[in-house]
Amino acid sequence: MAKKNKGPKLKYDSRGGVMVVSRAMRESNSYESMSPTAKVLMDLLQMQWRNDRPVAYGVREAGQKIGCKPETAGKAFKVLQDRGFIVCETESLFNSRTGSKAREWRLTWMPFDFRNPTHDWEKWKPE
Repeated sequence: MAKKNKGPKLKYDSRGGVMVVSRAMRESNSYESMSPTAKVLMDLLQMQWRNDRPVAYGVREAGQKIGCKPETAGKAFKVLQDRGFIVCETESLFNSRTGSKAREWRLTWMPFDFRNPTHDWEKWKPE
């Protein structure tokens, strides 16, 4: 029996990973009606995602990566939270002696702690 030729091997993952996002999520009203800042923040959060722990990401880091003020990044976090794309797992902590800790987020469109995604964003309805 002859072996099927599957074509050339694609090297799209040779540079450190691939991010896959559901087309249904990207075409949803909850996603399409968000600001560009919130959409970029979603990608930044997904780049930090791991299945076994929440994503630690703060407004200052997000503001630097996006190129906006921390206040604008904070609004983008609020939008993602209100729409059900992210859930806060651990609050932030500011301590000048022991160091600060950013909030930790669970991405609802991604698996977490070896459980299926909850897709809370599907429940969002515009007011």
